[in-house]
Amino acid sequence: MKISFLTPLLLLLVLVVFSALAVVYSKHQSRKLFVELNALQKVRDEMDVEWGQLQLEQSAWATSGRIEKLARERLNMTPIEYKKIIIVKP
Repeated sequence: MKISFLTPLLLLLVLVVFSALAVVYSKHQSRKLFVELNALQKVRDEMDVEWGQLQLEQSAWATSGRIEKLARERLNMTPIEYKKIIIVKP
């Protein structure tokens, strides 16, 4: 009779220990994933800053004054004279 009384208690003890280990493992995984999430958010924020800087740089390179200056210097282009414009009507 003592064997049948100890068996359920032993099984219950094993299940409680297993449950406690599962909780500890789950909490560890949760903290590990949270740290990874924070690291990825930091990388995202750095990339957002870099994207903003690249957009500013692109707008600086694409200003009409700069393009006109390059067209004059590198391609020897000049503004068109209005008297040379020919309008073709269909």
